[in-house]
Amino acid sequence: MKAIQYKAFGHSDVLQLNQTYKPMVQENEVLIKIAATTVNPLEIKIREGYLQQVMPITFPYIPGSDVSGIVEAVGNKVNRIKVGDRVYATNYGGTYAEYISLNEEQAAIIPNLISLTEAAALATPLTTAYTLLVEAGQLHSGQKILIHGASGGVGSIMVQMAKVLGAYVSGTTSGAELDRVKTLGADEIIDYMTQDFTAIVKDVDIVADLVGGETQTKSFEVLKKDGKLISVVMPPSVELAEKYEVTSQFIMSNPSYKKLDYCEPYILEGKIKAQISRIMQLEQAAEAQDLVSKGGVNGKIVLGIN
Repeated sequence: MKAIQYKAFGHSDVLQLNQTYKPMVQENEVLIKIAATTVNPLEIKIREGYLQQVMPITFPYIPGSDVSGIVEAVGNKVNRIKVGDRVYATNYGGTYAEYISLNEEQAAIIPNLISLTEAAALATPLTTAYTLLVEAGQLHSGQKILIHGASGGVGSIMVQMAKVLGAYVSGTTSGAELDRVKTLGADEIIDYMTQDFTAIVKDVDIVADLVGGETQTKSFEVLKKDGKLISVVMPPSVELAEKYEVTSQFIMSNPSYKKLDYCEPYILEGKIKAQISRIMQLEQAAEAQDLVSKGGVNGKIVLGIN
C-alpha cells in the first residue's frame, strides 16, 4: 500500500510517499480501507520531535490521528462491526495511508447523513470535544464556557457541542471568522486581535484552552471560584490555579467509539456539522501540514486517499 512516512524528525520535507506493507488484521481488529484523514497540529509537533519524551515513535513512521473509510476485513473476535461498514475513528499514528487496522473499540459507525469526507473532519474534533466538555469539564445546561480558538478545526465543533449541552458560549477568534463562529451558535464572540477577553468575559465555569501561551495564563482571571481551566495544548500553571482557587488540567483524548456514538444524535439532527477548510490529496501531505503550521486555517484540512 502507499503511505506517507518519515525516517527522521524535521520540517515537512521529511514526509515521503512510499510503498509499505498492508497491515494484517488481528482477532479484535477491523481492517479499514481509508477514504480520508485530516491534518492536526499534533502530527506536526510529533514530526518536529517535540513530543518524543511523552509520545515516543520509531522510524519509519506513518503519521496521522483520524480516519474514515470502509471496513475490508474483521478479526474473529469482532462482533459490533462487519465488512462493508462505513466507519470513523481516531488513533495515535498510521492514518496517512491506504489501509489501517484498528481495535474494534476505536471505530464507530458513520451516521447515515454524512459523507466519508465529513466523517474524517469530525473524528478528532468530536473525540476532543467530548473528552474536554463531558469527561473533564462535566459541562451542563446553564453554565458559562469560554472557548479559545473557536473557529479552528476542534474549536468550531466544541462551540456546537457546548450549545447542544445548553451552555452560554463565549469564543475567541478574529477577522472574517467572527461571523462564522456566530453562525455556529456562540453567544458572545471576542476578536482577540482588537479586544481583551479579560475585560469582557467574567465568572465563567470552564475555559477550554485550544491556544496556550499568554492566552492560557490570562484565562485564570476570568474563571469563577472553583471553575476549571482545561487545555489540550499545554499543562496549565498549578500555582495560578491555587492563586485563583480553580482547577486546571491538561488532557489527552484517548480513542473510543463511544465518544463518537455519543455525538451521533446531534449530527443527525444537524446540530453538529463538519467544518472543512480545504480538501487535498494524500500526496500533498507536506503542503497541507505547512498550511496548518502557518496558522489561520479555520476548519479542517482533509486529505483524500481512496
